[in-house]
Amino acid sequence: MKQIAQNYKSGELAVLDVPAPTCRPGGVLVRSLFSLISTGTEMMKVSEASMSMVGMARARPDQVRKVLDQVQQQGMVTTYKKVMNKLDSYTPLGYSLCGVVTDVGPGAEEFKVGQLVACAGNEQALHAEYNWVPVNLCAAVPDGVAPEHAAFATVASIAMHGVRRGEVQLGETAVVIGLGLIGQLVVRLLVAAGVQAVGVDPVEARCRLAEKAGAALAGSPDDPDTLASGLAAITSGRGADHVFLAAGGHTNGPVELAVKLARDRGRVVDIGKMKLDLPWNAYYEKELDVRFSRSYGPGRYDDRYELEGVDYPVGYVRWTERRNLESFLELLARNSLEVASLIDGVFPFAEAAKVYGDLKEGTLKAVGVLLEYEQPAGDAPKPATSKVAADGKPGPAKAKGKGRKSEARIGFIGAGNYASSMLLPHLARIGPASLAHVATTKSLSAVNAQKKFGFTTASTDSDAIFDDESLDAIFIVTRHATHAKLVCRALETGKAVFVEKPLALTRLEADAVAEAITKTGNDRLMVGFNRRFAPLLTAMRKEFGGSAATSNSRYLVNAGKLAADSWYLNESAEGSRFVGEGGHFIDTLTWWADSLPEEAYAVRGPENGDVQVTIRFANGASGTIAYLTGGNSRYPKETMDATGGGRNALLDNFKTATVWSGRGKATSKARGGQDKGQRTEMEQFVEAVRTGAPMPIAADALLAVTRATVAVGESLLSGKPERA
Repeated sequence: MKQIAQNYKSGELAVLDVPAPTCRPGGVLVRSLFSLISTGTEMMKVSEASMSMVGMARARPDQVRKVLDQVQQQGMVTTYKKVMNKLDSYTPLGYSLCGVVTDVGPGAEEFKVGQLVACAGNEQALHAEYNWVPVNLCAAVPDGVAPEHAAFATVASIAMHGVRRGEVQLGETAVVIGLGLIGQLVVRLLVAAGVQAVGVDPVEARCRLAEKAGAALAGSPDDPDTLASGLAAITSGRGADHVFLAAGGHTNGPVELAVKLARDRGRVVDIGKMKLDLPWNAYYEKELDVRFSRSYGPGRYDDRYELEGVDYPVGYVRWTERRNLESFLELLARNSLEVASLIDGVFPFAEAAKVYGDLKEGTLKAVGVLLEYEQPAGDAPKPATSKVAADGKPGPAKAKGKGRKSEARIGFIGAGNYASSMLLPHLARIGPASLAHVATTKSLSAVNAQKKFGFTTASTDSDAIFDDESLDAIFIVTRHATHAKLVCRALETGKAVFVEKPLALTRLEADAVAEAITKTGNDRLMVGFNRRFAPLLTAMRKEFGGSAATSNSRYLVNAGKLAADSWYLNESAEGSRFVGEGGHFIDTLTWWADSLPEEAYAVRGPENGDVQVTIRFANGASGTIAYLTGGNSRYPKETMDATGGGRNALLDNFKTATVWSGRGKATSKARGGQDKGQRTEMEQFVEAVRTGAPMPIAADALLAVTRATVAVGESLLSGKPERA
């Protein structure tokens, strides 16, 4: 299928051939009819992509701070690679469309094939021929509503949520500053609600458009006195009950104008993205109520609502983002709202890149722009799971050889940021590794991986990987909750399997993996416990000598706080934060002691997510892990030390390693940036796959570490040591 995307590093806009998405549980597959270009939000992204690196930094100071923190923790080289990987990728555009349902996933049976729907979501309702959309981001279009009008639903919901945040009442007066697409929709919603609307915009044509939609008056911010006198005339001198900020840019003018036009104790609602330097005295003297409106309503940025379909009870949350979508569509159906006058152009989707370019250059001046999609002839079936080869044609399968091989053909399930920055760059440089097939749930992720690392074939269905008989190894780099099930299925194919940690989230899942190994006789399994392969750490252990096996070791992890939107926070679905990451540190101590863990005892710390763990090993050695979230973001993330046999050792964040012995000490420093062992790990795994040699870590050790990680959570609940 076709999809438009942008490379944020180069600024390139292109309509790409990408694999069509599959229809997953909890949502529907939708064939696009019309999608709306948000001439505000989307064009801001397009403009930022054409900036220099300095310009991007100025536009996103919040991201700069994160990068600086990463430099302190991970070093310049590692941070640079991660940032460039993220920038030098195609990112999707679009978030508002109308289309036809072509397939219905389990749990989405309220929708029917052939039904007209409006869709939302900046990762779901994209400018693409097909999209998978979860149920709470999808709304049925009532009879009589034109699909090109229904395509406005998401952007209209942003305007609607802003109006709801203002809590407007019949007969009040509201000023709308900024009469772009959002502002025009706010004006129409206010008029429909019986509120007297006043528009403000420097573009005269937009002012006249607002007046045609029912605004009492509209004028330029460059003539504030005329605006104020006109407003005074229609409010008996009181001023506006509400001011809606629907403008963008870096000027503080809208904020300063708002306080002049608002009445005493009026309400100011920010809908757009702009500079908000509130003049304290002026806002204080009028005691203005300043509010923010976040996107299309309650549910936004909550994965449980948007992706898992968990609705909010109407008695507690009357207007969710889906109910806002439905409300807008009902207003259209009742002819209470009109959007036809907002459409300045309808363009074929094939011309999307040119349309964006014209909007950016200003040769196309428009408020509302729609992309129209060519429709298949007749009753075309839903698209099959597509495979896109490097030349745009389906990729060929090669016969799988036997015995020692000249190369290891690899398939990847998942190609997110970690895989793309920490695994695939190494694999792409390993001669005997042949990157044959990548499958991701998102179309662009597969294409990005294909273009960057040379995969022969890209697809959007993991079944395509399992069914690809040409592969020698399967990599599973997906979200935690999927690992154990995918590993069991991969082992059944007889191929070697690499899975990122954790191998399993529960003891039952670990047992299922062990059973799959026994049942299939396939123990060709590897988990991404990369730290034991780190050059500094392996050198430190060699210098420490045989007494490492009976030493006491300690691992301090300055884990830090998670971003509010991190999927790690969804413990009910993805397990605790420690079970997701703690296996790294347990495995490192297991390798250091050269003995399997037998018991884990854990206590909580003062911060949410803090865990302090003691591990007892079969040979009598012990290790402790302090996994702490309340530290400074620029303090080293990981330090490990060991004591025993008259020696001490200290690893400082994979940058330096020191061993004290007798009257001297030996210190090693990392060269070329922080190295946590991924490169060596990949090399050893590929060599084992190619030659049939044993896996780099034995399966019993992988399972023991996994069970010990699970035992930490069990110990936190029981308050006593738990067996590994």
